Amino acid sequence: MLEPSGLYYPNRFARWFLLAMEDVMGKHGLSAILNLADLQATIDHLPPDTLARQFDFAYMAALNEALETMYGARGGRGMALRIGRACFSRGMKHFGALAGMSDPAFQAIPLDQRVEVGVRALAGIYTRFSDQQSIVEDAGEHYHFVTAYSPMCWGRSADRPVCHALAGILQEGLRWCSGGYEFHTQEIACRAAGADQCVFRINKKPIGQ
Repeated sequence: MLEPSGLYYPNRFARWFLLAMEDVMGKHGLSAILNLADLQATIDHLPPDTLARQFDFAYMAALNEALETMYGARGGRGMALRIGRACFSRGMKHFGALAGMSDPAFQAIPLDQRVEVGVRALAGIYTRFSDQQSIVEDAGEHYHFVTAYSPMCWGRSADRPVCHALAGILQEGLRWCSGGYEFHTQEIACRAAGADQCVFRINKKPIGQ
């Protein structure tokens, strides 16, 4: 197990993530990952549906590391992206400011404004409810979603970015707020690979436009 970070997700966010893992991998797959991550106690005792910050970033990192151990770097990346997207769909899209983004009044505003509101709302939710402090920077044709400490890579060391699950959450969040468009999202800097913070580059224009 990785060293505890002293940084936390609320139980609710961790619960969504674990349920998303079960959605993607099935119950047996989730159990195997929890065993690999040395989180066996969680198999039959998911975090409660509360906003108490009690799920250490080291646990999230261990889950993501276990995905790569089980499926390899490429397969683990694909699984983490799917889990991230499922995590957003299972819970985050109904949470806080994101909940109203399916409303016709919101969908009636221009696409570029919906995208900006959505990505900034997601950063705001993480910053307010967890220790994943996140900001959004305007970088011309892109947005940079910047996270000082990502729970997906806490304590890890790699030769490439590894916060794939968070990239998946961003992808699905953008699809939700845009009304169904897909946006290219890539982690371009990662603490696991030696960067000072984790940075995701998000194209402002959807794929195909």
